[in-house]
Amino acid sequence: MASLTEQIKDSRSFILSTHTQPDGDGIGSQLALYWALKKIGKNVRIINVDDISKKYDFLDPHRVIETISKLKTPITRTDIGLIFDTNDQELLLELWPLLQKNCGKISFIDHHPLLERRPLQANEHLIDVEASSTGQIVFNLIKTLQIPLDAQIALPIYSSIVFDTNYFRYIRGSPTPHLIVAELLRHNIEPQKVHRHLFGNHSPNKLKFLSRILGLVEYELDGRLALVRVQRQDMDELGLENDETRDVIDMIMNVESIEAAVLFRDEGKDTFKLSFRSKGLITVSHLAENLGGGGHQFASGVLMKGTFEEVKGKVLAAFQKLFGELEKKVAST
Repeated sequence: MASLTEQIKDSRSFILSTHTQPDGDGIGSQLALYWALKKIGKNVRIINVDDISKKYDFLDPHRVIETISKLKTPITRTDIGLIFDTNDQELLLELWPLLQKNCGKISFIDHHPLLERRPLQANEHLIDVEASSTGQIVFNLIKTLQIPLDAQIALPIYSSIVFDTNYFRYIRGSPTPHLIVAELLRHNIEPQKVHRHLFGNHSPNKLKFLSRILGLVEYELDGRLALVRVQRQDMDELGLENDETRDVIDMIMNVESIEAAVLFRDEGKDTFKLSFRSKGLITVSHLAENLGGGGHQFASGVLMKGTFEEVKGKVLAAFQKLFGELEKKVAST
């Protein structure tokens, strides 16, 4: 924190980015720091790989977020690139080499565990795996920089924290997220409006989608593992964005007998974005990393290639092994 803070103070120009298919934590984090740095006279741009989902538009009314395919001006020499909510450069796709070429330094600001198979390639990084969200880290960074909070900074931090903790369901046993939000709420945040944008924005087509997909859930390993596939044709038919499939797996995890779940989402021909969830008896982050992805202990993901049956077979075998190891551990105690 101290090193990064000094670098920020000594630098003039910044590019802020986050992983592909950005979510509420990454978007909130970069917007909060964007307005904080602008407040102290820095030259700042936000450049992402993908467009943000419509539900996040309320966080960026001034449309300061650019994408690599719709740059307002070409990327030029910049002092520091700051990348939020990931420590995996591969999740920046074609933007990563451009940042390497144009940024004097690159720092990752994140709360995910470091990947063993892809060591971090950056000058400095700020990783806090105990933080509930990247927004929590950004809050601490802004406070360390001694930049006063205001409504423009507080709203995206608040949104980041409530998004990634699912309104404080996942706070890692710490009161810190509540204490931070108590301070943020002094800046005229309207929690009910944030909730509506982030979690209460289902369209009639989204409900049709949910009724269709939830009826396709498969149960394996004596009902302890749930699997469901989201096909691209269903999303296209109903006019849904990728982000609108995120909560499907969380709904499945409410089934009492389930200990883990996997969502397979079509990303193209023989390409699938997988999301893993666990209630805590098994760790899915190592499983995801072994398959080429990563994430949190109990919420991870990976992009896999192959036919659906091939990918499903690999994933099911990996979970069978995990549950087998769990049974042996229980038996030994």
